[in-house]
Amino acid sequence: MNQPKLTIVIPAYNEEAVLPNTLKILLKIENNLITSKKIALNSDLLIVDDGSSDRTWQIIQTVHAQQPHINGIKFSRNFGHQNALVAGMTAAIQTAAVVITIDADLQDDPNAIQAMVDKYLHGAEIVYGVRNNRETDTWFKRTTANLYYATLAGLGVQIVQNSADFRLMSKQAIETFLNYDERNLFIRGIIPKLGFHTEKVFYKRMPRMAGESKYPLKKMLAFAWDGISSLTVAPIRFILAFGILVLFGTFMTFLLSLFHLFTLSTVVLSIWLIGGIQLVSLGVVGEYIGQLTTEVKHRPRYTVQETLITASAADPFQAPLFASQMTTAAQKEAPTSTKAGLKHGYQYQ
Repeated sequence: MNQPKLTIVIPAYNEEAVLPNTLKILLKIENNLITSKKIALNSDLLIVDDGSSDRTWQIIQTVHAQQPHINGIKFSRNFGHQNALVAGMTAAIQTAAVVITIDADLQDDPNAIQAMVDKYLHGAEIVYGVRNNRETDTWFKRTTANLYYATLAGLGVQIVQNSADFRLMSKQAIETFLNYDERNLFIRGIIPKLGFHTEKVFYKRMPRMAGESKYPLKKMLAFAWDGISSLTVAPIRFILAFGILVLFGTFMTFLLSLFHLFTLSTVVLSIWLIGGIQLVSLGVVGEYIGQLTTEVKHRPRYTVQETLITASAADPFQAPLFASQMTTAAQKEAPTSTKAGLKHGYQYQ
């Protein structure tokens, strides 16, 4: 049986502090899989630079010049982590049979990659990386994450708990995923809808090697809401049910007021309460309308400014050479790369 080509997709935003070491680790893992004849000789890495303002792209240029199997895509600006994943997966399946996505900070244990590949070779089309230990996260982050998963479950959203965007997907699974042509993406909520044979690999979440988290509280809250609003209309149904309840309560208040059981201040407070509920309800409905407006415009998810993608080659990785050169070469001035022009959406020709 021919070994499948594996592409590891790495979204990166201002990751110059960790990227050299990340590439060295992932390249070694892929080289071990090649040596054990589990993946093809021309397996590669693909880094998607999500509009970084530091030296992330210069590092990608440098290592690509040394190792053509390390490829890069550069966005014209920051389009977000989810769009970076889509761009990477779309480009990868042009030549790869299987794709693994993993964040550049390697808090998701890269040593789980071999177990993912093993499950793929035994028939799995999707393999989730699931965190069984989050001791490196703060108490606040663990608590809010558990609350969020519970909320999604309560709203009827199918999601793999403690699984983020570290996963393996076959080409067929990714092609099916790309049929979901929505702009407000919550990938970890869409993947379980695809079906296919799925498996899980459990791992311990690692501390960040360097740099800072690219998901501050504000961005996390926005992402959490995108997850809810893009996957379910339950909040609107909740508003409808609550509106019926308020209507019933108003009718009961009217009946009781006939017997002078309510004072004027009570009535005024009730009006303020109902007014507040109406404003919140309008806000929720407005968020859904705003998302609909974004969807119907069909704007491109992202714009690719530049690419460094080598045509599928047959020669194997040179991991020892790369490992010895990375520390110094990544600090040198990057060579001029070939411009790919501006490409929109997610087609790479």
